[in-house]
Amino acid sequence: MKTTVTLALALAAAVVPVGHAGAQDYPTRTVRLIVPFAAGGPADLYARVLAQHLQEQLKQAFVVEDQPGAGSIIGTNAVKNSTPDGYTLLMMSNTHTTNESLVAHKPFQLMRDFVAVSPVNYSDLVMVVHPSVPANTLKDFIALAKAKPGILNYASSGIGTPYHMAGELFKAMSGTDIVHVPYKGSSGARNDIIGGQVQMMFDAITTMAPNVQAGQVRALATTGLKPSAVLPEARTVDEAGVPGYEATIWLGVMAPAGTPQPIVARLHGEAIKALHTAEMKERLAIDGAAPVGSTPSEFAALIRYELEKWARVARAAHIEPE
Repeated sequence: MKTTVTLALALAAAVVPVGHAGAQDYPTRTVRLIVPFAAGGPADLYARVLAQHLQEQLKQAFVVEDQPGAGSIIGTNAVKNSTPDGYTLLMMSNTHTTNESLVAHKPFQLMRDFVAVSPVNYSDLVMVVHPSVPANTLKDFIALAKAKPGILNYASSGIGTPYHMAGELFKAMSGTDIVHVPYKGSSGARNDIIGGQVQMMFDAITTMAPNVQAGQVRALATTGLKPSAVLPEARTVDEAGVPGYEATIWLGVMAPAGTPQPIVARLHGEAIKALHTAEMKERLAIDGAAPVGSTPSEFAALIRYELEKWARVARAAHIEPE
């Protein structure tokens, strides 16, 4: 018995330093950060800025690979099928949380096949109308929509996108009946709200802000719980007439399930350092975004909350999984 206990204690003592050393030595080779969206978008942009900082901090190459397709499914599945050793990471967004409800036959489940590493940033949307719409405030627009159920419409960049789900959440919480007009991308939707072919749209605040300032569209509200620095004169939807409303765009990093916790913790710590550098803060401010510094467990809780939230919205809007 004494020999057995001594051996067990020796093994336990040996295991802890090895795990600790593995995390301290990580990474010893190139790390791939896969972006399951098209090149040039926010996920690609911030993946590259983050990868540059991680490379400088950890003295090892961090390579960004864009693998778009099937609404983020292709690149996400590539990460899921990789070895869970910290050398293949996923740059994900809140699109992943809506896909869980709207894409029926995915080869993965987000909270089963991945672990949360770190949130990266979040930014608000802005709700805009064409100047021809007789509504100068959010309450005016809600009253107009209720007086004309099924007559007004709103554009989005496609079914299940953050712009679409922001619109459906607004409809559910404001008790309005507004017709959704999906486009194949945000540029087509944006052109038609400016041209007056559609009446309303939720759009990325930094993208639409110049059109607001040029008088091409009228901003009714922003979608965060705090006023946006990009359009500080605009009230939030929450304070302007729909209490509790919030719909933001956010990005984060996940790793395949089974990635050693010490490596996850190291990646999180280094990501937080990168997000709070002066360069990153400046880059985020330009885009009207803010860094997020929560822990992996807090990030996982956010993801679960968003999964449940958008599933409820999808059910309320009768959006069937494809």
